[in-house]
Amino acid sequence: MSDEQRHTAEFWFDPLCPWAWMTSRWMGEVQQIRPVDVTWSVMSLSVLNEGRELPPSYRALMDRGWGPARVVTAATELHGAEVIKPLYDAIGTAIHPGGEDDFDAAIAKGLAEAGLPADLAKYASSDEYDTQMRASTQRALDLVGDDVGTPVISVDGVSFFGPVVTPAPKGEAAGRLWDGCVLVASTPGFFELKRSRTAGPQFD
Repeated sequence: MSDEQRHTAEFWFDPLCPWAWMTSRWMGEVQQIRPVDVTWSVMSLSVLNEGRELPPSYRALMDRGWGPARVVTAATELHGAEVIKPLYDAIGTAIHPGGEDDFDAAIAKGLAEAGLPADLAKYASSDEYDTQMRASTQRALDLVGDDVGTPVISVDGVSFFGPVVTPAPKGEAAGRLWDGCVLVASTPGFFELKRSRTAGPQFD
């Protein structure tokens, strides 16, 4: 696809979601080879699943999942939008390919790697910036509906859940998937493509 038009994307993620992590790695590849400006935003799965009946193991994950999203939100509010992606990269690397199940430890590693103050970790257990986190989450839901999770991506103002992909495409393969997203986003009335997943996230 030959298209030099500059595009915009907004990418909503929860740091604990492995599928958002996979898609974010793809989006990073796309930024290297396609003309696209990406804004990164938090969509908290803990907010999304408040009050829902969930399997006990997933409820436990959601109860622990407030911390990483809260810290990314607080860091963004206090240090500017430019810190959100480096901090997400660092925390996500610890949790996903790094296998760190202790989210407090992942937050501490992430803050250090991103060059941010260690005391931002206190916001993991604080609701001080929950209003902003909830608003960012709700903005994504307003665009795609409340029957989705992360990732959510907006392509030139048209928003979808996904793409859900593993492993993350690299190089021109990443570019071709992006070209497809641009194509469907530009098609009036397009809503959904879906098939059942047959593989888990492949981080390598």
